[in-house]
Amino acid sequence: MEDDDKRVVDLVKELVQRLLYTSNPQSPCDSAPNQQDYNQAVKYSLRILSSRMTPSIAVDDAAMAESIKRRLATAGNSSEALTFADLYTKFSSKSGFGSVKNRWAVLYLLKTISEDRKIRKNHFPSVISNGFLDSALAGGLPALSHSDVRTSSSGGHEKLNKNPNVGGFSNAFDSFSGSSDSNRNLRDLSNFEKLESDRCEKNLGANFDSFSSLTENMKKLKGFEDNSRGLNAREHFDKKLGRGMLLVSKDPENIRDRAYRELVDLIKEENEVSEVVLVRDVLYVCQGIDGKYVKFDEKVDAYMLPEFVKVPRATRIMVQKLCELGLLFRKVKQYIIESTVRYPAEDVGTVGQAFCAALQDELSDYYKLLAVLEAQTMNPIPLVLENASSGNYLSLRRLSVWFTEPMVKMKLMAVLVDSCKVLKGGGMAGAIHMHAQHGDPLVHDFMNRLLRRVCSPLFEMVRSWVLEGELEDIFAEFFILGQPVKAESLWREGYRLHSAMLPALISQSLAQRILRTGKSINFLRVCCNDQGWADAATEAAAAVGTSTRRGGLGYGETDALESLVAEAAKRIDRRLLDVMFKHYKFKEHCLAIKRYLLLGQGDFVQYLMDIVGPDLSEAANTISSFKLAGLLESAIRSSNAQYDDSDILDRLRVKMMPHNTGDRGWDVFSLEYDARVPLNTVFTESVMSQYLRIFNFLWKLRMIEHALIGVWKMMKPNCVTSRYFPKLPQAVKLQLILTSRMCQVLWDEMNHFVSNLQYYIMFEVLEESWSDFSKELEAAKDLDDLLGAHEKYLYSIVEKSLLGERSQNLNKTLFVLFDLILRFRSHADRLYEGIYELQSRTVDPTSRANVGGSKVSSDKTSDLGPWLGEGRKDTTRRAGEFLQNMAQDLDALVKEYSTVFEGFISQLSIQQHVDLKFLMFRLDFTEFYSQLRPSKDEKLLF
Repeated sequence: MEDDDKRVVDLVKELVQRLLYTSNPQSPCDSAPNQQDYNQAVKYSLRILSSRMTPSIAVDDAAMAESIKRRLATAGNSSEALTFADLYTKFSSKSGFGSVKNRWAVLYLLKTISEDRKIRKNHFPSVISNGFLDSALAGGLPALSHSDVRTSSSGGHEKLNKNPNVGGFSNAFDSFSGSSDSNRNLRDLSNFEKLESDRCEKNLGANFDSFSSLTENMKKLKGFEDNSRGLNAREHFDKKLGRGMLLVSKDPENIRDRAYRELVDLIKEENEVSEVVLVRDVLYVCQGIDGKYVKFDEKVDAYMLPEFVKVPRATRIMVQKLCELGLLFRKVKQYIIESTVRYPAEDVGTVGQAFCAALQDELSDYYKLLAVLEAQTMNPIPLVLENASSGNYLSLRRLSVWFTEPMVKMKLMAVLVDSCKVLKGGGMAGAIHMHAQHGDPLVHDFMNRLLRRVCSPLFEMVRSWVLEGELEDIFAEFFILGQPVKAESLWREGYRLHSAMLPALISQSLAQRILRTGKSINFLRVCCNDQGWADAATEAAAAVGTSTRRGGLGYGETDALESLVAEAAKRIDRRLLDVMFKHYKFKEHCLAIKRYLLLGQGDFVQYLMDIVGPDLSEAANTISSFKLAGLLESAIRSSNAQYDDSDILDRLRVKMMPHNTGDRGWDVFSLEYDARVPLNTVFTESVMSQYLRIFNFLWKLRMIEHALIGVWKMMKPNCVTSRYFPKLPQAVKLQLILTSRMCQVLWDEMNHFVSNLQYYIMFEVLEESWSDFSKELEAAKDLDDLLGAHEKYLYSIVEKSLLGERSQNLNKTLFVLFDLILRFRSHADRLYEGIYELQSRTVDPTSRANVGGSKVSSDKTSDLGPWLGEGRKDTTRRAGEFLQNMAQDLDALVKEYSTVFEGFISQLSIQQHVDLKFLMFRLDFTEFYSQLRPSKDEKLLF
């Protein structure tokens, strides 16, 4: 064991000697270090190796090597970093004899020495210039001063001092053994002195410095201390210890006492400013006030301790970290001042004011903490190993512990301030709510306490809107916006959601229910003049156990809010529907529009067309609207419409649409229905314009049907007219029969089309849509459902009636067919008026009386008028020409109608609506047109 200790000491001395020769490694003899520096370095090395003090970092040689390599690379020494990496690889891979087990300690030692040489090079010129002792000066073991190294006057020890391989330990032990007082009092050390004399004669260098002898000496020294408690012995021991004696022992009491005393002196030398002053400056900074040394630097936007103030680096870093609280406080305080003093109230709003009040409350608690800490600064900070008069002193480290919780809160408040600078109202509450989703209980409780204050104005607005219908939002902070509109537009345009003010704590669906509930109250109050909603709101609040007074709701009570809104909406919407259906008879008015505007009252429509037909055949600019209004009254009194409610009949009126030159009365005549408040919320101007469009289409269809019926009435008495022309030539008689037959066939085809289209519109479109609409009215729960059902009902009629956007081409084709039918009516009138004139010319009076069932008014002119004054031969010639021309016109009309109709059928087959395909089935149920199209396509191919 003694040999191992001797070998370790020799290795340490050799390592120290090599390190001290680093200034000129080529010629170490020429640059021998100072003997005093050498002795000091050896002492320090052995004290480190025999110390029980260990670093506080984890033992990881790979991480330590990576740290050294990163430091070299950051300093710009890339080549040295690569060299170090290569050397470390070889160092760590070596195993067996000559390998090092504690690689981490070696790397840590090298790194510490390198850092100390750089950091302390210029700060301590009085110690060894190579920085070897800087670890002690930076907080490790203290170094021995130069006065501790003394030269003995004994001859043997002079030789020992001249020997460069023996350090200052000989001086220490020589001084210790040369004292007669110490020899008398320390009898147990006689063996130690004898051992020292023998080693000086033989091999004073290595044997004297062995660790085993030092350990044995420290044991004897411990016995001396236990047995010699006298004052003189203690003073003598301190005197020798002050002269540089190194005591290495498992009992660190003496070393620690000496080390701490030297550390106190070192700290006093390094600090120009005491810690008490710095603590006071930090407390001032935390209140936004510049301290004596720590001041706010506008360039870096932070509180800084000037560089010229000499303090340890660790102290400077701690002061900067503590001053961060003051910077955050400055930001929060500035926001509160700007919001409450500089900015007008409309820019801040009630939510912003509540936020500032909540922040001010938190700062009040913060001020109380600073007051307590300020009181503790009156107690002095005790030095090392000194007994403090009071334990309530305040140091920088204690201040960092006190500021842990305030720092978290202040950082959070600063983040909230940055997030809410440009926000207000519900947007501000939503932004603050997003920061409440945190797992830290401290942050969670703090945010809940803050949000209860911030959201109180917002929840009060919700309560007032849901239960009273009042929009108390003078600064536009609520997520519901109101604007002045007419009564008929109150529901659709009076109120809407403001998405920018909708906080995240209220979902979109809940916001919609809140909006609808308040709208229902205002609709009942303004449009329906009803006050029953107040009882419904009170019952809703009582049902969920919520007070109708202020402060009944708050943050964190989302479930209670949803229950209140759901209950209030259910009761108020039920009240609204009862008023609409029972008091204002909404369904009856819908049925009246269907019967009169959609021509569902058959007898009324037929009688109206019969009595207004002659007037509507005139030019539009010659028709009197007052006369048509009187005819409308006659049609009502002459049909079952007279039994309807007088309020409904009073709303039905005649309307003449704007007309152009050449328009007939049929083109501009229409009916309108006067929907008053609150019915005009459903029957708006746009809705009534769609009803007018549907009426014009149905009126046109009824007019076409009426025209075909008129043609049929004209054709019916002339079905056997050919027997009354026995004197006509056979060719003329045959031409008459063929022309009449062509007219009859074309009428049948047109009548088939119009009849099936009429049936489709009346039953498949109007009746089916009304049935669906009635079911949805029964299932409606609120006014929005009512409006949605009516819009769906109207949309269904428009789409199925070929009036929708997707059926524009089909609608144009349909109106072309209507025009062709009207042209056919004109051709048929000409044909049968001509036949009547021919009968009048050729038959005798007796037969003419039998055929006179079809009379045409004498004031109508025709092409056969001159026949009456001609002879039989000219009459026959003129009749042949007339019939031939009519046959050609009808033939051209047949071809054009067939072409357009086939185009209509082909377009109908590609429509997406199912009911339109059913219309095609009705028109082509015999598959006549389907078989006709392929045959025509084959002709086109050949």
